[in-house]
Amino acid sequence: MFFKIAFRNIWRNKGRSLITIASIFFAVLFSSFMNSFQKGAWDRMLDNVVNFYYGYAQIHKNGYWEDQTINNSFKYDEKFESIKSEIPKIKEITPRLESFALASFGQQTTGMLIVGTDPEKENTLTELKDKLIEGSYLEQNDKAVMVAEGAKKQLGISMGDTIVLISQGYHGVNAAGKYPVKGIIKFASPDLNKKMIYMPLAESQYFFGAENLITSLGLKLDDRNDIPVVMKNLKAKFDEEEFELMDWSQMIPELVEAQKTDAAGNYIFLLVLYILITFGIFGTILMMVKEREYEFGVLVSIGMKRRILSFTTWIEVVLLGIIGAIAGIIACIPLVYYFHKNPIDFSQAGEEMNEAYEKWGFDPIMPTAFEVDIFMFQALIVFILTSLLATYAIYKIWRLKPIEAMRS
Repeated sequence: MFFKIAFRNIWRNKGRSLITIASIFFAVLFSSFMNSFQKGAWDRMLDNVVNFYYGYAQIHKNGYWEDQTINNSFKYDEKFESIKSEIPKIKEITPRLESFALASFGQQTTGMLIVGTDPEKENTLTELKDKLIEGSYLEQNDKAVMVAEGAKKQLGISMGDTIVLISQGYHGVNAAGKYPVKGIIKFASPDLNKKMIYMPLAESQYFFGAENLITSLGLKLDDRNDIPVVMKNLKAKFDEEEFELMDWSQMIPELVEAQKTDAAGNYIFLLVLYILITFGIFGTILMMVKEREYEFGVLVSIGMKRRILSFTTWIEVVLLGIIGAIAGIIACIPLVYYFHKNPIDFSQAGEEMNEAYEKWGFDPIMPTAFEVDIFMFQALIVFILTSLLATYAIYKIWRLKPIEAMRS
């Protein structure tokens, strides 16, 4: 009965109610779309940045991340192979042996990062095969290398040329070898594009004199939201005195800071938006209370209990908020879904923007995140906001003097 009375009271002044509902409608529509767009864009950026090389988590020998030398390597044995079966949320584990070497061709010599890896597992982790622009992809038993496009230009090499690699191997052994270039790969990140050389893991272990040793294990997960569970299981399995277990946020803290800064700007905009909504709803409540003072005075005079009158009025205000929020969500769902399936492509916005995106290592594609939580959160905010503002009407009813109200 209370809801029926409150609903009828809302439409006694249709203009006022529609203005309030419209303000809530547009606020929920804009805030839901903005949050969906921001989260979707960052999710894609994280996938691009994290998966172009690092993976969502890595295992190293303790101290490796601070001192990334080949001497901080560890033996790769069956206990690491069993990780994937023991922790189902891990899709793939990729062993790597990484160290620096001088690469030489003709008169050109430059420092390069040598990454020894399992070609198929590396492709699962970073989709390395998709970055191939010339030649063919590495196979497990190849005695050849794939070179990044920037490194190719620095050395002046072509497909099929042989480069000389010179380095210091495990515990100071001499490392030298000649390797034909089997493929050319291109990274979005300029830094990676200038210094990366890939070779099969077994060949890199032979080159560096590091038999059965690796410097890191990259972990591919089914879902980024599984990171906390996976890290907890890994910490239970491995001695943290011997191994360091790191997720992407620890390996790339600058990306976390960039995300927080962007989120802070969005929160400020939303705060301003909801302040405007607050004034709009509060203005409606003020007008409603003032217009209905005589009505409230009569109802109290004939014996209607103030708590019942207060509750009915509170429901009216909350219903306005709920109607506006539901309408905003209904309008936002197809909009968000469309841009989820058809992301905004900034690649046509100019070379400068493309270069800015490439510098960070991600493509200029911005989808929205189609998640129920985003819509429900906005509805919850509106419900709390309207519920709090409705207390003003309750306050006025409890302070109401019936005779003075009827005279006014």
